Amino acid sequence: MAHPELKNATITAPTVAAPELAVAELVGRLMHFWGFKRPMGRVWSILYLNEQPLTAADLAEALKMSAGAMSMALSELEKWGAVHRAWIPGDRRDFFSAESDIWALVQRVMRERELSLVREFTRSLKAADEDLSRQEKQLQAAKNTSDLDLKRGLSYKRQRLSHLHQLSETGESLLSALVDGDAVNPSLLLKTGTKA
Repeated sequence: MAHPELKNATITAPTVAAPELAVAELVGRLMHFWGFKRPMGRVWSILYLNEQPLTAADLAEALKMSAGAMSMALSELEKWGAVHRAWIPGDRRDFFSAESDIWALVQRVMRERELSLVREFTRSLKAADEDLSRQEKQLQAAKNTSDLDLKRGLSYKRQRLSHLHQLSETGESLLSALVDGDAVNPSLLLKTGTKA
């Protein structure tokens, strides 16, 4: 799809000033902290701060990156919907622009990564509790008094798992509200923060 602002535009390579590079480096560090590769944050920042879409070659030159590293960063950013490919009629090069809705990006990452992980954690806790429950029932059926410490230990573990399960359900509720754009109920945090 042709970028609407590019039908009759002449695109020139960007001049990237020191403040832009500083912002790009900070965003890169932030994205690295959040589990992404630092170059992804640097590339997205330069695109976000530019009015016009840029080519991979322009970006590589501005950020002093190799063509291969730039290609990998752009590919990852496209996968996450953080950059979009555009074309200019009469120009065979691909141009890239940044997704400007930052909250939509955060929501997508939370939905596909954090929320997915929390849901997996909740399922694993449930499976572990079911396994411990079976062990408890087997010990109760055996009615062996020498297993008293083992029974007490299983009961303690199930209580701890119950607390972790409550925490994971709270996390899932909060993350679900965030990715759906709903209001977050802070009282959930207070209830979960109580000592087990």
